[in-house]
Amino acid sequence: MGEIIHSNFERPPSPARLEYTSEKHPRYTLDKINLLRKHRELCDVVLIVGSRKLFAHRVILSACSPYFHAMFTGELAESRQTEVTIRDIDEHAMELLIDFAYTSHIVVEETNVQVLLPAACLLQMAEIQEVCCEFLKRQLDPSNCLGIRAFADTHSCRELLRIADKFTQHNFQEVMENEEFLLLPVNQLIDIVSNDELNVLSEEKVFNAVMSWVKYSITERRQHLPQVLQHVRLPLLSPKFLVGTVGSDLLIKSDEACRDLVDEAKNYLLLPQERPLMQGPRTRPRKPVQRGEVLFAVGGWCSGDAIASVEKYDPQTNEWRMVASMSKRRCGVGVAVLNDLLYAVGGHDGQSYLNSIERYDPQTNQWSSDVAPTSSCRTSVGVAVLDGHLYAVGGQDGVSCLNLVERYDPQSNNWTKVAPMSTKRLGVAVAVLGNYLYAVGGSDGTSPLNTVERYDPRTKRWSSVAPMGTQRKHLGCAVYNNMIYAVGGRDDTTELSSAERYNPQTNQWQPIVAMTSRRSGVGLAVVNGSLYAVGGFDGTTYLKNIELYDPDQNQWRLCGNMNYRRLGGGVGVVRLPQHETHYW
Repeated sequence: MGEIIHSNFERPPSPARLEYTSEKHPRYTLDKINLLRKHRELCDVVLIVGSRKLFAHRVILSACSPYFHAMFTGELAESRQTEVTIRDIDEHAMELLIDFAYTSHIVVEETNVQVLLPAACLLQMAEIQEVCCEFLKRQLDPSNCLGIRAFADTHSCRELLRIADKFTQHNFQEVMENEEFLLLPVNQLIDIVSNDELNVLSEEKVFNAVMSWVKYSITERRQHLPQVLQHVRLPLLSPKFLVGTVGSDLLIKSDEACRDLVDEAKNYLLLPQERPLMQGPRTRPRKPVQRGEVLFAVGGWCSGDAIASVEKYDPQTNEWRMVASMSKRRCGVGVAVLNDLLYAVGGHDGQSYLNSIERYDPQTNQWSSDVAPTSSCRTSVGVAVLDGHLYAVGGQDGVSCLNLVERYDPQSNNWTKVAPMSTKRLGVAVAVLGNYLYAVGGSDGTSPLNTVERYDPRTKRWSSVAPMGTQRKHLGCAVYNNMIYAVGGRDDTTELSSAERYNPQTNQWQPIVAMTSRRSGVGLAVVNGSLYAVGGFDGTTYLKNIELYDPDQNQWRLCGNMNYRRLGGGVGVVRLPQHETHYW
């Protein structure tokens, strides 16, 4: 036994080891170095930017910026100077970037992104360039995408440039209505209208856009018309539009090259047997990528009872599918989408009026009830989103009709009251257009209304605009092609199939063709650039069918059925991320 023990002790012992990497150390060290900077201790360089003097340490700046690394480690005069003047950079942006170098924290916002991105490009701080581009991606809107595209092009942000181009193509029908489009240089206009993936319902939209651009500055631009018109696919126009609108336009009639393009299109339409020999860029149909929006129908009244069921409609598959139900049955529920989440506000569960809110996440297919309730119980409430806030407008609380308006802040999870409407409205429809919140029709508790008022969040006041041609309560309302569409509802005597639209430029309502069915308690929504009317009550039956409006033909057509009949259900439109892969 003694020999065995002795032999064990003759082997060299394994040294005891404990490897350790501190997670706190980098943060702690950076905090201490930042404290040194703030106390101006051990700083070895002062950057003079505009009117500011910014104290710093060369080693930190060099580690975070290739620009500073080259400046301080090379043979430049600045490598030996204690004070260095930096030109062509915004002083506030420089301060933010130096703060980031010491803290790894930065806030990009609308007020600073236009100076921060060029500064990050100059200092070659790639991470901040990416953050700025990501911020601008999220800000893309039909009213600003062309400006963001130009900004990205100027600063060589290729990914942002690609995404802004895609956004412009997918939202062309809205983009062409904005002044940014009318201010485009001719080469960028051609880039847009020549693209195969331009998302338009018909080639008429492209022609109208081009002519609007030319006529915006006709003296300077009429010379470009032949060059631009060759990228409009005239052979794909309807014969009526080609002859009646294109061929009769004075600018086109007065230009030989434009007349030749019209004749080419006429020959294509008149000689179908010759079309295989006439193929070219102008005869190729556009192939827009679908935008991947889906429509949700929420709650409502079905077969004599309020329901909690929810279903979604995907236009790409033309199918309705059931998703998770709400925790409460809700008829007269207000529905809106905020930050890609669906909010269901108030309603009536068949026994009592509700002030509770539920929020649905399409990614998890789950509803949560952790949203603060409104101050009063209400049904037949109008709901919309403006400037990142959710508004609940009007309705009734079981005792009286309301002119109450509340606003929800998702950051603080609080509702606050804003200025009340001038008129009490239940069964009101609401819409957001041009940074205003519109309250359309409804009932004052006694009779249906045709009056319309709008709220300006800047002045915090309501003001009247032109009334509708028809009194409507429990109507559907949506913004489509920069106009407010109001459809269906009920007047004093019957359910309505009629529809009209409001042009904010002229402050006028004009009728459009009536729906195929009478519909009160109807939902109206725009999905992938198309206008849908969903469910409702025709005076006899609760409806499960939906219909689609074709603005070019000025007609409605039925296009499928929900699983449930729904009167007074809410509708909301969400863009699902899995459809965005070809987009972002």
